[in-house]
Amino acid sequence: MYGFHAASPGGSVAGLPRLLALEVGVALALGLGVLVTVYAAGAITPQALLAAGGIAVGGAALLLERAVRRGMATGLGPANRVTLVRAVLCLPALGLVFHPQGVDEVARWWVVGLAAVVLVLDGVDGWVARRTGSSSAFGARFDMELDAVLLLALSVLVWYSGQVGAWVLLIGLMRYGFVAAGWLVPALNRPLPEAFRRKAACVVQGVVLVGCLVPLVPGTVATTAAAMALALLLWSFAADVCWLLSRRPCWRRDTP
Repeated sequence: MYGFHAASPGGSVAGLPRLLALEVGVALALGLGVLVTVYAAGAITPQALLAAGGIAVGGAALLLERAVRRGMATGLGPANRVTLVRAVLCLPALGLVFHPQGVDEVARWWVVGLAAVVLVLDGVDGWVARRTGSSSAFGARFDMELDAVLLLALSVLVWYSGQVGAWVLLIGLMRYGFVAAGWLVPALNRPLPEAFRRKAACVVQGVVLVGCLVPLVPGTVATTAAAMALALLLWSFAADVCWLLSRRPCWRRDTP
């Protein structure tokens, strides 16, 4: 389905474009290798390992389906490969979401280290896309969804750690709430223009959440930093909502 049978210049494997199948297969193997390494270091529990493994397999299948649907028979491209590496490094954090008891000091240090690399690479994939001319709507969506999932996972882990109260989950849930609101208010589905303010707010959320997970950071400092980050995020979303609603009546579904 979704064109899996289509031929590609590089041949195919089980009906999938060969290069695309190779890229995702290598990433999946790398992801499982990262999980085994982190598990061997005592940073994640067997439950978290199994959960992360399931996420890795499911994520690989979803990525293949979406990429084939978008006609990416020649592969993901340089920028998306960087984003794929970022996704691989997120796996331990995603697995820990499903086992709160596993979020101990060792696990937190590992998540902090891996998430820091993911945040640095967040700037690299955009640079690679510009340098290689490999920017695409698929790549932008892939990057955005990965950022959203990472922020949600980090906010959950910060809550599990006891550093900040349950309200920190609002940071991770904000984008999904915005998407849900779009079902009720169609005007919110309108494309937004590029804004440095939005990108900066996203980076701040990631940096603050990672900082909150550092075992050496006092709870009061983590709570204050998270509250300020949430306020910034609320302001950024409010600015976008105001812009969207001021340009299109919320009860109309006509295309812009």
